[in-house]
Parts: sequence; structure tokens; C-alpha cells
Amino acid sequence: MTFQPVIPSGGLVGWRFLQRTYDAQLDSFATSAVNERETRYFLDNISKVQTAEDLVSDRRLLQVALGAFGLEDDINNRFFIQKVLSDGTSADDALSNRLSDKRYREFSEAFGLGPGEIRRTGLVTFMEDIARDNVVSRFEVAVGQSDESMRISLFAQHTLADLAAQEGSADTKWFELMGLPPLRSMMETALGLPSSFGQLNIDKQLDVFKDRLSRLTGSDDLAQFTDEGAIAALTDRYLARSQTSQLQKTISPAQTALILLGG
Repeated sequence: MTFQPVIPSGGLVGWRFLQRTYDAQLDSFATSAVNERETRYFLDNISKVQTAEDLVSDRRLLQVALGAFGLEDDINNRFFIQKVLSDGTSADDALSNRLSDKRYREFSEAFGLGPGEIRRTGLVTFMEDIARDNVVSRFEVAVGQSDESMRISLFAQHTLADLAAQEGSADTKWFELMGLPPLRSMMETALGLPSSFGQLNIDKQLDVFKDRLSRLTGSDDLAQFTDEGAIAALTDRYLARSQTSQLQKTISPAQTALILLGG
């Protein structure tokens, strides 16, 4: 990518700057020659896709399709992606329904290339949404090249709000969150959970997540994040903890002792 987002510093200071300049930076990114060219190619050619094989056979189309869901790292896993698409989402044993990362289900559902599904590749509005989501996701990737915690924070601003607003039980939303690696990472860090936490039984993880969030916010229901203020508070906590963790990794015990003595 030729466009490099401007992030003057890490932590909350850098996040505040990114928030203030987000619209302008995203617009500059979207209108760069590379992104405009890839978006136009996708919109001009996606309607020709009839099958999962058609989509994975065109690398330029597939790159945009995967990028819209933050799955760009799978660009070379053609057989796997073709199976995700061709299985669809209707059957319980469809591959996307058996994967812990729920982005694959959303990806498969978006194109409707599975058995008995309505193909969406010819629906202009749907494909324009995917092209736009790809640009947003690629911008987040570019931000992540400078600061991964910023990328996760940007992802959370829209994904956590969408998840919170979904219908379904409170526990179902939690399981959805645990199946989205960026949101899971953010929540674990914000709630001060150790890296070994993921090794626990899934039901135990649910109990711990709910208990920690309840202690922090007064509620264990993810529906609270339909409120922008709640997401902002969680994001601030996540970034503060992330920055502290990074400092601890870069400062030696001797330096830490000197800082404490100096304080």
C-alpha cells in the first residue's frame, strides 16, 4: 500500500488523534489509485461470478471479497475458501458453521454460493457494500502496520456495536464475540485476562468473561455496547492496558526499579 495512515503516537493520545482525523484519512485512503482501481474491478466483474470456483479463481475479486471480512490472510488458501463458499451456511455441518471464527460464516452468507441459496453476486447494492467494507478493512490493516491495538480498536467500533444490537440471548452474543479473534483479544486485554485464558473450557470462559465485565461496568450483558459511550470506555481501557503491557515488555527490571525509586 502506498498510503500510510498518520498515527503520531501509541496509546490514548494516538487514538484521540486517529479519531479526530479518521474521516479525512479514510477518504484519502479510499481515493488512492490502487484502491479505486481494485474497487472498480470488483464492481465491474463480481456479477459474472456464478460459483465458488469462479470467485476463488479470480485473485483480484477474491482479495476484495476476503478483505471485506478481515480475512485477507487466506488469499492463498483457495481450496479452503472454496469449501467455505460452496458449503454455504444453511446446513448445520457446513464448514463455516463448524469454524470458531464467525467471520467465515458472514463471508459465505454474503455471496450466497451454497446449495439452495440465493446468489448475491449480481445484487449491486450488496456488492457495493462489500467493496466499501473492503476499503475500511484495508485501512484498518494499514493502521495495524503501525499499531495493532489501533487496528483492533477500529474494528471494535463497528463490529461490537453490530454484535450488541443483534437479536438472541445474552450468552449467544458472548459466544459470537469469542468467535471473533479481534474482539476476543480486545475483551481479554481490557478485562485483564491472561494469555492462558483461552485454554479453559468454553463454558468456564463465558462465566469468567461475564463476571469480569459485570465487575467493570455493572452488567454482563453485551447489549450495553449499543451505546457509543460504553464502547468508548472499553476501548480506552483496552488501549491503556495494551500500552502498559508494551512498556513492561520493553523496560528491563532494572529500569522499572529506577522508575519506582525515582517516583
